[in-house]
Amino acid sequence: MFQGTSQSLALLTDLYQLTMAYGYWKNGKADQQSVFHLFYRSNPFRGGYVLAAGLETALDFIQSYRFTEDDIAYLASILGNDDRPIFDKAFLDYLAQLEWNINVDAIAEGTVVFPHEPILRVRGSILQCQLLETALLNIINFQSLIATKASRITRAAGDQPVLEFGLRRAQGMDGALSASRAAYIGGCSATSNVLAGKLYGIPVKGTHAHSWVMSFETELDAFSAYAAAMPNNCVFLVDTYDTLHGVRKAIQVGEHLRSMGHRMVGIRLDSGDLASLSIAARKLLDDAGFQDATIVASNDLDEHAISDLRESGAKIGVWGVGTKLITAYDQPALGGVYKLGAIQNDQGDWRPTIKRSEQFIKTSTPGILQVRRFTSPDGLFLADMIYNELQKPSGLGSVVHGSDANSVVDFGSEVHYEELLQPAIREGRIVRPHPSLVAIRDRALSQLKQVDPNIRRFEKPNVYPVGLERSLFQLKEKMVAESARESES
Repeated sequence: MFQGTSQSLALLTDLYQLTMAYGYWKNGKADQQSVFHLFYRSNPFRGGYVLAAGLETALDFIQSYRFTEDDIAYLASILGNDDRPIFDKAFLDYLAQLEWNINVDAIAEGTVVFPHEPILRVRGSILQCQLLETALLNIINFQSLIATKASRITRAAGDQPVLEFGLRRAQGMDGALSASRAAYIGGCSATSNVLAGKLYGIPVKGTHAHSWVMSFETELDAFSAYAAAMPNNCVFLVDTYDTLHGVRKAIQVGEHLRSMGHRMVGIRLDSGDLASLSIAARKLLDDAGFQDATIVASNDLDEHAISDLRESGAKIGVWGVGTKLITAYDQPALGGVYKLGAIQNDQGDWRPTIKRSEQFIKTSTPGILQVRRFTSPDGLFLADMIYNELQKPSGLGSVVHGSDANSVVDFGSEVHYEELLQPAIREGRIVRPHPSLVAIRDRALSQLKQVDPNIRRFEKPNVYPVGLERSLFQLKEKMVAESARESES
């Protein structure tokens, strides 16, 4: 199993995935080859992009996917409305002996992505592809959402570190671990989550809470005792009673630390008017000779609050962000989907498939899809083209934007491009090594620098151009029209 659990996760799925798998098996379709794409439809947080995360977790999940004896026994116990088992024993025996032969192509973790372009392309028997849907969406949706939120928060903080402090407010234990990992990818410098530090190698940070101060007779006693216990980790929480009074007490203990050859790292503000308190605290610290002491701020921060505080002149050097990061407070779901793009017939030919909707945004794109990203000579992302590998474009290809067939962009020879979906799993086994989490984080930071600032801005960002290759656009239009005629007949 992937890091953090030894429990089989084959049943981490919706029941309807298993009932469909059973239906494929009963109808002799279990081994029919298919291609599914995982993508999302609209950017979260009213922003202009998503930072793809969760790939390593997803690949480990696929490689370790097997039904254990306990899993099979549980499935055998599920009854239908006639109080009889819903699955035949022969089907459960089939699952127990299943040879995993999935192929996955994926966009590298830490890549900036945009609506409608596949983050994962899953190819294999339709039964196996179907069984993966729920877990892959769970993993990629959540980690990408948190990484994206973290990237916005850390960008608001500029060159000042952001610490992820969200464990106690996270959506359960696994949510906390996944979110700590994703927040680090998105740019956070450290986490308070010690288990995430152990599992993922993320730096851990933390000092004490209000209860420490309240357990002593005086604030000065509390700070002094903490300094005696841990002289190399002293950031004092100063707002238990009176914030500026607390700063003065911290300075007293800081002077004692200095006389003993240690250094007070800083103070933390967790309530009140953070701008005015930080300005006043900074003056007190500087006047006492603690110019190198950092002011850490927490208290329901997000990218908007941090931006406002910095614009107001707050003297804050480190930001501790919890609830609004770890829960993606203002948009708690990404809404990614997993759609069938093509299926193979008995003759071995691929048939593109489409899901039509009254809402244009919900109409899927047919084919075996690839994403080509065009980049200017100076490294700025220009546009992405989704094309069908069954009908590859000649040369650079022409991109049709939106729903207007006349809105076509052709690129000159000076642009560079790369294909974003690359082999990740073949025949059920991972075929490329996992990069370190630091390398994924570095990639994310580098990718964000290649996105136009007008697309990265928090309010009313420009829309990054993503379009279909001309022949794919024509195929989609044709299939939508055919589907409409069939529904009318």
